[in-house]
Amino acid sequence: MDVETFWQHFKTAHPKITTTHHDTYAFGSTDESADLLAHLVKIGQKTATTSALDLYEIDESLPFVGEYNVILDAHDQPVCVTQTKVTEVVSFDQVTQEHAYHEGEDDRTLASWRREHRAFFANEYREAGQTFNEQIPCFCEVFERVD
Repeated sequence: MDVETFWQHFKTAHPKITTTHHDTYAFGSTDESADLLAHLVKIGQKTATTSALDLYEIDESLPFVGEYNVILDAHDQPVCVTQTKVTEVVSFDQVTQEHAYHEGEDDRTLASWRREHRAFFANEYREAGQTFNEQIPCFCEVFERVD
């Protein structure tokens, strides 16, 4: 099913939702991670995510509280809908154990979160011609699966 049809089905099932706006994305940098992370969202284990604030495009909107998101798998197929509940910017070295736990990945510890995100962000910064460090601003988002 394409994203717009999925979104219209979602809105039909939730008539109190009147917004036409939604963001659509897949998590991760590989097909394997996109499928795994979409699955973790669908089963309710992943309820948070983190992105590098510096790497947003100038005209790219930041996620906002109340925004709906259609989560995709590795084949750009919609898996579920989430709604953003909390956003905050903190430096990489200040991300909390609680946030790492809610990201739902690996063993859900801060140590594994830092290891995986350090590698991911270092690569993303390198590709953007920038240098990663432990004080980069991280855009932390907490969401709830709504369908």
